[in-house]
Amino acid sequence: MRNKPLRTQARTYVKKAEVAIAGADQADAAAQVLAAIRKLDSVANKGVIHKNNAARRKSRLMAKYNALVAQASA
Repeated sequence: MRNKPLRTQARTYVKKAEVAIAGADQADAAAQVLAAIRKLDSVANKGVIHKNNAARRKSRLMAKYNALVAQASA
């Protein structure tokens, strides 16, 4: 029960980052992705989620962000 708010916050940060990426605003997306990665690292260090789980979520988020950057530069 103690970990539930932290897990929810992490999901919220990731969702905000995904919405920013979908909005195609590169500057906002970069800030949101950075905040989401910071939050995922934080909850992983606290043991709320497994380190590999956090790494997988960060990897998927960065793949989406990098696709946005590649699309914008092309």
